[in-house]
Amino acid sequence: MKKTKNLQIKLGIFLMIFSGVFFAATLIIPMFDLPTKTKVIASTTSFILMEIVFWSGGLLVGKELFTKYKNRLNPRNWFIKRDNKTEDISTDS
Repeated sequence: MKKTKNLQIKLGIFLMIFSGVFFAATLIIPMFDLPTKTKVIASTTSFILMEIVFWSGGLLVGKELFTKYKNRLNPRNWFIKRDNKTEDISTDS
């Protein structure tokens, strides 16, 4: 049971990080030499996939870990000094 839970959490974290690929694609697609209609459809699809993958990962890791990782992925929080005791993320639940 614990091994399955760890795998579930690792997969969830991977999906949350992997959603960044779709985010990057959303920003890069408009730079390609494609018809405007194709750019809009591809960018929109990429953005929707990013949201689906990110929230799927969030469902797998659970509410507590999801909130912690979501805050860490927010660029506004990257340079804020943290207290190491409160930021300990353990997968032993």
